[in-house]
Amino acid sequence: CYSEGAGVCCSYSLIQGVRGIGRTASGDGSLYTRPFVESFEETPMLVAVLTYMGYGVLTIFGYLRDYLRHWKIERCYVAREKEEQKDFVPLYQDFENFYTRNLYMRIRDSWNRPICGVPGAKMDLMERTSFDYNLTFEYTGRVVPDVINLGSYNYLGFAENTGPCADSAAEVTMKYGVGVASTRQEIGNLDTHEEMEKLVAKFLGVESAMAFGMGFATNSMNIPALVGKGCLILSDELNHASLVLGARLSGSTIRVFKHNNVQSLEKLLREAIVLGQPRTHRPWKKILIVVEGIYSMEGSIVRLPEVIALKKRYRAYLYLDEAHSIGALGQRGRGVVDYFGLDPCDVDVMMGTFTKSFGAAGGYIAGKRELIEYLRSHSHSAVYATSMSPPVVEQILTSMKCIMGEDGTTIGCERVRQLAESTVYFRKRLRELGFIIYGNNDSPVVPMMLYMPAKIGAFGREMLKRNIGVVVVGFPATPIIESRARFCISAAHTKDILDRALSVISEVGDLLQLKYSRHRIQSPLTRPFDENVYEDVDD
Repeated sequence: CYSEGAGVCCSYSLIQGVRGIGRTASGDGSLYTRPFVESFEETPMLVAVLTYMGYGVLTIFGYLRDYLRHWKIERCYVAREKEEQKDFVPLYQDFENFYTRNLYMRIRDSWNRPICGVPGAKMDLMERTSFDYNLTFEYTGRVVPDVINLGSYNYLGFAENTGPCADSAAEVTMKYGVGVASTRQEIGNLDTHEEMEKLVAKFLGVESAMAFGMGFATNSMNIPALVGKGCLILSDELNHASLVLGARLSGSTIRVFKHNNVQSLEKLLREAIVLGQPRTHRPWKKILIVVEGIYSMEGSIVRLPEVIALKKRYRAYLYLDEAHSIGALGQRGRGVVDYFGLDPCDVDVMMGTFTKSFGAAGGYIAGKRELIEYLRSHSHSAVYATSMSPPVVEQILTSMKCIMGEDGTTIGCERVRQLAESTVYFRKRLRELGFIIYGNNDSPVVPMMLYMPAKIGAFGREMLKRNIGVVVVGFPATPIIESRARFCISAAHTKDILDRALSVISEVGDLLQLKYSRHRIQSPLTRPFDENVYEDVDD
């Protein structure tokens, strides 16, 4: 089921095997000037049944083990309340505690793995082991070298300890030191801070910008400064936790629309305008639409042209979180606005982080000058937070100038192009191998579905045995039957590195039987961007 219009191919339903026909319904293709292809293949019925059965078996054995622990037949290796605190209100809900003891603890070694080097295309990992079923870990003293890194958000490869960025950061450290020890409103406002904010505004094509020391706080502490009681927030159901927290802290009414579904968003907008506030039915003071550029668990890209059209039609405000898309999308690396060729002035609040494409830390808010001046006085992050570290600021300045070509080289442009090519290649090859891949063809965030709980830990361990570090994700970060591995492509990944990774992924996929896709690309020959041909494969 293809929806085409004015050069757009919105591939949301591949024959009968794609989830989300309602969730990501076809929209107005006339608003797009380039192919926009996203796919969410439906979970095969047999896989869904076996996944639920897997959780059922784990739950049964979990209760059995809890019974044995209660009667001290089995030793309990997890944290427990002290005997003298047995009458206290429990710290955790029953299910959370049960899930941690009996499910998460089995595969806890797949997370929080310590590294001891630069998280570039390859990294060094500290080996550890556990003698109490993953309750605690001990380091063996051995370092696992040259592990291919498919987990870091190092989209443009600026996470490095050599080159112009690292050299400039080292020089600035000698001049300014590491910390400022004050807020921007007191004596922590350096000349480099102001230079950086001017460069960010120029990079984005807006009037003004301001920076913050923490990306999470950029959302959670600024949204309450923008909206409050009597305001309405329309939030995508898959928005990041920082956006959700900021919305809750604001005291505004929150309504959630289906992921990337403009029909669902428009329905909420109409209801909000017609019905107004609850009980009083007075008009809302503000209506704020909150979306992300790239959704970090789905690999999908916001349908920004349609969202902007709705925002203009119903006179709402738009808050765009470009944490994962800035630097990683668009011909010039300017993010999702650049990707669609839109006017930055159509986005009221542009947010992004420096932690990913720029290899630094912190975040920014950009937009009209009046907006930024208001936030400087009312944002908790601006008033109370300590200023950004000078070497971090220099890393941002140097990497951003590189992307813009202001360093006199084309290295930045080449990295943006390399990332785009590697992303399309990696996604295409995974689909050819038979894996179920979520998201947009141009998204460097590549979720590969694992489904079954036992395969979460198994995939992470087997990949590490073959010297490849990956991120695996399960409930509650994803729906309970949609566990996945999440690959992040980097411009630092060469074709040889990607081919090596694909070979190992295919090998482990065969070992764990992860090639669930019923839609195999028939021919590897080069075809137009929007003309992939699929064949049904029997389960």
